[in-house]
Order: sequence, then structure tokens, then C-alpha cells
Amino acid sequence: MDVRGWSLVDELQFSCRRMSFQRGRPSARDRTASVLLVVGETSSVPAAVESGAGYGNLPEWWNDHCCVEPCGTLGVVHGKAGGVTNGPGWLMGTGVSRRTGNRRRSRGTGVGWGLTGAQTALLVGGCLVNVGTFSVYPYLAVLLRDRLGAGMAQVGVVLGVATLVQFASAPFTAALAERIGLKRCLLLATFVYGLGAVTYLIGADDPALTVLALLFSCGAGALYSPAYRGYLVHSATTEQRPKLLSAGNAAGNLGIALGPVVGALFLHEPGRLFAMTTALYALLAVGHLFLRTEGRAAAQAAVEPFRRVLRGLAGLPFAVTVVTHYLYMQFYQYLSTFAEGRVPTVVYGVVMMGYSIGLVAVQPLVARRVGRVGYPVAMAVGFCCMALGMGSFAGGRAGGLMVGVVVMSVGTAVLFLKNDLEALAGSTRSATVTFGQQRLAVGVGSLLSGVVGGAVYGLFERAQLLQGFWLVVAAQCVLLPPLVLVVARRSSRTR
Repeated sequence: MDVRGWSLVDELQFSCRRMSFQRGRPSARDRTASVLLVVGETSSVPAAVESGAGYGNLPEWWNDHCCVEPCGTLGVVHGKAGGVTNGPGWLMGTGVSRRTGNRRRSRGTGVGWGLTGAQTALLVGGCLVNVGTFSVYPYLAVLLRDRLGAGMAQVGVVLGVATLVQFASAPFTAALAERIGLKRCLLLATFVYGLGAVTYLIGADDPALTVLALLFSCGAGALYSPAYRGYLVHSATTEQRPKLLSAGNAAGNLGIALGPVVGALFLHEPGRLFAMTTALYALLAVGHLFLRTEGRAAAQAAVEPFRRVLRGLAGLPFAVTVVTHYLYMQFYQYLSTFAEGRVPTVVYGVVMMGYSIGLVAVQPLVARRVGRVGYPVAMAVGFCCMALGMGSFAGGRAGGLMVGVVVMSVGTAVLFLKNDLEALAGSTRSATVTFGQQRLAVGVGSLLSGVVGGAVYGLFERAQLLQGFWLVVAAQCVLLPPLVLVVARRSSRTR
């Protein structure tokens, strides 16, 4: 980038080789430098440095190990923000080691060894939101059948429409969050969650109110998810994103693991369950009031019209996310039916809770490595683990189920995180809209799982060869990802 003619301060962070002069002889040391690049009227730089004014607010790290070096000609600046300039300027940088710099960033930004207060509060909120949601979700089929007095086919249609509303509307709700602000969108979502819980509570004898409550809950999920993840990463660097996203996913998965347990305690007293969730969402709404409003940079980002919600979509991560959830949802939707009569219900419950807890434990541990490896490598690891897991289910025994969910938790932990990181890297839209687009991909994959996977499961069930179903799914885990990569490469060549 040619920065001649600029008269501003631009903060850059990159790893570079900083030259230090000792006794007239230069020596290079690997350093992590945070620098201010000032180009223009260099004569005023020392005054600006001394006063902290004139060229914008200097960062807090300025007083720690800061140096000012005049550079008549700045060469190539290596790193993400790299470029060339031939104009006169000053290079102002922190001469700190990589380890010291990491410690300072950890204390200053909350990323590294800890999180900021707002991020921690939001993680707690995300966990509790899923506790409330998944204390009801696993028992919705029974609830709707009892309240609607309908068969499972009709219940399936209602659940399918509600799921479509939740996932298909995500790009639009993300665009709404981009307009009204992330904090406001989170507040609105918790209010709608509470409205859904109240409607469930008062609609015990009214089928229409029960369906309306379900739609409220799905709409709240569509509002909350993109804003929640967008808030976590809106001011994060590329290096910080894996840890923040994995922490957000871990908090959500912990809520998913605990929710069914809470719901089971109130299964025969739904009135108490919905009273509890109403109080929970009211508490969460109050808690979200105290969240810090996102930074001005996020608030002032360019906003596209609603009709362009899919503009700037990262094609390959979107396609891989569709395939990931097409395969994953077959495990999530059909393992319970397959396990019925083969293993005790308690064993199946423990296995599924173990899967959620596995995600909570694994994803933060592998976050940094997942962020660094290439997409094809992450896909190979993730889908191979999924294939091994699906193959383990075919035996139909408790040991096989346990082994299967362990490797499934590793595979899906890698894929869920890497898909989102690649979408953020490849998209030209804000993080919030990108997460909305990814949520749409989840919905498409879930729909395909229900339509295609359900039909295939039915075929094997009628043939009394259900073990073969899992082997077919395992084969798809091996064959589909390379096919997606080949198609993506050919399409990129033709552009």
C-alpha cells in the first residue's frame, strides 16, 4: 500500500525483525512490535509524541519501552498490514519481546490468559440461554403432541417450519443486529425468549398459543446467536478469534449439556418449567442491560441493504458447513432411534451428555492449532474423526457408542470452529452478518439431513439392516469433503 500523502496515525500490529544498534553495529532480533506509522509532517511528530495529541490518542503501551526512530524511507513492512511507502515518516514501536508482548495483550485485552468482564458476562449469558432453550427443546415433540392432540407427522411439520424460521431468518436478523447494534439485538432477543416462555406458560390449553410460543423461541434464537458471536469477536484480531470463538462455543455447549437435565426435573410439571425459564430470561434481560456497548468502529461499519444479506458470502466455508451439518445432524437425529432397545436409556443419555461435555473440553484446547492449520488439513482431521465415530455406532453396543461420541466430539470441535474462522477470513461482511450466513448453512445442512438422511434411514430400517446406515454415513464423511474441495477449486479457476 502506498501511504504517501497521509497525515494520520495508523496503529499496526505485526511480527517483524526490529533493528537495534549497539556500538554502531546492527543486530536483528525477533520481536513482536506494535507500531504507529506516521507519514506526513514529520517535524511535528516529537511534539505529538510528547503530548499524546495531534496525531490521535496514543495507546496505553506507549510509555512502556517505546522508541521513536526517524525513517527517511520506510521499506517493506512485513505482516498482514504490510506495504511499501517512499515518503518521509517516523516509525514508533514498542521494543518488547514476543513473550512480554503476549503478556501485555493478555492483560490489556482480556485475551490470552483471561477475558474481559463483558466477554465473561456474555459467555455466562450464552450458557444460561441454552440452559433455558434446551430444557424445553428435547421434549418439544411430546409437549406438542399432548397440547395439539396431533400425530407425530403433524408435529414433525410444525417443528420443521419452526426450525426453518430459525435458520433461514438468521442472515436477516444478523443484518438487523448490524443496524441497531449488537447490545440492543441481544436485549431484544432475551425479551423475545422471555415472551416465548410466558406464552408457553399461559398457553397450556391453547394449541395456537403453543405454536406461537415455539415461533417466538425460534425467532429469539435467530436474533441471539449471530449477535452473541459477533459481540465476542467484534474487536478481536485474527489471532484472538480462535480462542474467543471456542470459548463462546464451549459456553453454549455447556448449556446444551445442562439444559436437558434441568428439563427432566420438571418433565411432568411443565408449568413449573416455563415459570422457571420465564424468570431465567427476565434475569438475563436485566444482565444484558449492563453489557458494554460495542466500539465505535463496529457501530460505524458500512451496512448493506437487507436484500443483499448474502452478498460477500464466503463460498467454500458455507459449502463445507452445509456438508458438516448434513452429516452431524444424522448422528444427532437418528442415534436415539437406533439406540432404542439396544442400550439402556440412561446409557444413551450419559453418552449424549458426554458428547456435549467433550465439545466443551476439546474445542478450547485445540483452538490455537485449529486457527493455524490450513483448511484442507482441518477438514481431513475433522471428517476422518466423524467417519470413525459413525462407524463405531454400527455395532449398536454401549462401548461403541462411547468411543463414537469421543471421536465425534473431536471431529466436530475442529470443523465447527474452522468453518467459522474461514468464513470470517473469506467474507467481506461484518462478523455478525457472516455468522448469520453460516447459520443459514447450518439450516440447509439440517434440512438435507432430515430429507435425505431420513429417507436413507427408512430404507435400511425396512430392510432390517440399520447397522449399514451408519456405514453409509461414514463413507459419505470420507467422500463428500474432497468432492466439495474439487468443485470449489474448479469454480475458482473459471472465474
